[in-house]
Amino acid sequence: MATQLKNLSDFSDTDIPSAAPYRFGIVVAEWNAEITNALYQGAYQSLVNNGALPDNIFNYSVPGSFELTSGADILLKNLHLDAVICLGCVIQGETRHFDFICNAVANGISNVAIKYSKPVIFGVLTTDNQQQAIDRAGGKHGNKGDEAAITAIKMASLAETLNG
Repeated sequence: MATQLKNLSDFSDTDIPSAAPYRFGIVVAEWNAEITNALYQGAYQSLVNNGALPDNIFNYSVPGSFELTSGADILLKNLHLDAVICLGCVIQGETRHFDFICNAVANGISNVAIKYSKPVIFGVLTTDNQQQAIDRAGGKHGNKGDEAAITAIKMASLAETLNG
């Protein structure tokens, strides 16, 4: 697998616009909190490191990854935001529950983005086991929270450019 040796959060060859003019919401699932807290720390730090003002970053928790869709919808309905980052972690178990949750969350996040014409970023780990989640939440494969934050910055900039 190509990702076995790669840090997926390396943006050294990418131009990242300043996050200073934008307001971001971050919705974090409480389920698998060890992982989602690490994702949040990565996202928050990446936003700040790229110029976002801490007062323009709004963090809210929801019970689990399934509720990320509703959380993003509530944020966009009630706050003036340029992008919302959804952070969660669903780890494969013994039942098909994993498939239903992952599919519902991916579709729900897409639908919220379309509903509001705002970037809503899928920062949800969907892993086979705990170790894969750890590897992608600040471990050897980087931090998916970092990636979600950079995506949010780039998409907010694109929206501003095209929407004037």
